[in-house]
Amino acid sequence: MDETRRDDDMEAAAADRQHHEESAVPDSLAEQLDRDELSRLVRDANDAGTSYQQLADRAVDPVTGEQLSKPYMQKLATNSVTTTPNASRLRAIAAALRQPLPVVQRAAALQYLDYKATELSGYDDDVRVIVAHLAGMTPADKRRWRAMIEAVENVEGDQ
Repeated sequence: MDETRRDDDMEAAAADRQHHEESAVPDSLAEQLDRDELSRLVRDANDAGTSYQQLADRAVDPVTGEQLSKPYMQKLATNSVTTTPNASRLRAIAAALRQPLPVVQRAAALQYLDYKATELSGYDDDVRVIVAHLAGMTPADKRRWRAMIEAVENVEGDQ
């Protein structure tokens, strides 16, 4: 009987541990951990063979001359930088990663502000408004609109 109780206690303890491990990361924290677009860019550069020291050596803002340190780049890679990098740091990060500044800015906006850029540069207001409406549609509605647009193009092409 004692042996059965001990087995039951061990199973209950294991179940409690498993439940605790599964719920150890609250949903809000899990969302924060998932938002690491800028950190991912740094990790990808490091994974491709560029050391954190090499990244730091290249991390110089061309406007202000501010240089980022190796520890900062390492913290950035592990999503341990808790404040949004300012404009000077973003330019330095772009230089370090050899990426266009808008790519780095968008990654930072996603990671720190949970902001997804939706602008369409190079297009007029009409195109931006149409795209904004289409973006909120269901896949079925998008297919219907695409078919209508293509039908109009085909009719105009026949004339």
